[in-house]
Amino acid sequence: MPAVSARGLSYGERRQLAVNLTRVLELYRPILDAYIIEFFTDNLWGTLPCSWQEALDGLDPPQLATLLLGMPGEGEVVRPLGCKLVFSGCDGTIHWWLGLDYLRYRSVWPLTLLALKSTACALAFTRTPGFQTPSEFLENPSQSSRLTAPFRKHVKPKKQHEIRRLGELVKKLSDLTGCTQVVDVGSGQGHLSRFMSLGLGLMVKSIEGDQRLVERAQRLDQQLLQALAKVEKRNPRVVQRGRCLPQHVVKWVDPIDLCQELLLPLESTQHGGTRLLLTGLHACGDLSVALLRHFCCCPEVVALASVGCCYMKLSDPGGYPLSQWVAGLPGYELPYRLREGACHALEEYAERLQKARPDLRTHCYRAALETVIRHACPELQRPGVQGIPRVHELKIEEYVQRGLQRVGLDPQLPLNLAALQAHEAQENRVVAFFSLALLMAPLVETLILLDRLLYLQEQGFHAELLPIFSPELSPRNMVLVATKMPLGQAFSALETEDS
Repeated sequence: MPAVSARGLSYGERRQLAVNLTRVLELYRPILDAYIIEFFTDNLWGTLPCSWQEALDGLDPPQLATLLLGMPGEGEVVRPLGCKLVFSGCDGTIHWWLGLDYLRYRSVWPLTLLALKSTACALAFTRTPGFQTPSEFLENPSQSSRLTAPFRKHVKPKKQHEIRRLGELVKKLSDLTGCTQVVDVGSGQGHLSRFMSLGLGLMVKSIEGDQRLVERAQRLDQQLLQALAKVEKRNPRVVQRGRCLPQHVVKWVDPIDLCQELLLPLESTQHGGTRLLLTGLHACGDLSVALLRHFCCCPEVVALASVGCCYMKLSDPGGYPLSQWVAGLPGYELPYRLREGACHALEEYAERLQKARPDLRTHCYRAALETVIRHACPELQRPGVQGIPRVHELKIEEYVQRGLQRVGLDPQLPLNLAALQAHEAQENRVVAFFSLALLMAPLVETLILLDRLLYLQEQGFHAELLPIFSPELSPRNMVLVATKMPLGQAFSALETEDS
């Protein structure tokens, strides 16, 4: 699927990309800003152009995965080999261009829908790593073949993949920039810190605001030390000596004020001052912004490797936008709903579509429940409904009764069974609308990450974005790498996969 490589874009190209993104998001904001649980209460299907309704109506989930989200598979619609949205002129005039090469399919989609699909693909940063990642879970889906057993204990496969990939990148970046210490901010239970210190030989300080997580991390440190000692006893060449545990600090890092504890060296340096590298694995909301600000403001910090997440938790204003350029663009605003949608796992949902998994009906059932809730209690809108297990095995009326109980309403309320069944018959429409919003979600994430790149460049620093995790395993897979010195050709070493 075509997409923009975040690596290597000039400053001017990044600014133009931000312009295009804000214009496209403004065009399709009603779709992105809609809540799928209001599909029936707000007649979301009726808000789509009639030509779009005709094109999407009747498509089953595998067809949506292929034709709309561009996943591999068979299709039944005219597919242009070249279709894109082009902006020209200072007035933002929009021009459509459609290639002349077609594949034979059953029906013709409207040009506007085809252009949206092509534009969504063309403007989003690619989420595919630029190298062939070995299948580390081929032999055992729960154990990465790239990590030794002691580092896999208590760590789920997703986290195994993440700590290995980010840890190896941090090690390379540390070597390239001459860092004397790595600071892992928002370190949680310390899985990344342990791998960087005891696995890669880095001097690491871990900062976490939750005392319970820090205590858990310290216990896991000792367990890992004992496990490594047993391995070394069996084979002394396996474990290198001289590696020390990470130092854990209980501290909340403020997104605005500088954290002096973060900047303190673990030990005095004999040659020159302390050179810090900041990292954060899925630093939540404003925490990722705090890392950027510390990098920009503190001379001790010479490098940054941050993977953000939870964009909906960004302060408004303060967390976005950061760059002067994006803040000056019309339509730059990203309300909560858009930022929350940018955190969805597109690849995971596309896989569910391809397999036509029965749990796809959850959105339809929840939207039907919302109609009953608002009829019974109009002031109760969009209440949180705790997970109802095995939704796909329930009749819609059974789901609604359980949902009513979870939001504090009488589960024995009289139900309009005919109306519920009519809603259930529109399941594919609900899935199609959600897929439309999901198609554009990467554009929102791209704009947020692009804003951070531009912010760093406006401060005079060097910054790039790299997709380092498999998006199927880790949906938030882009690492923001920043340095205060140009790395030149050496930067390409960060993208390679270690043997």
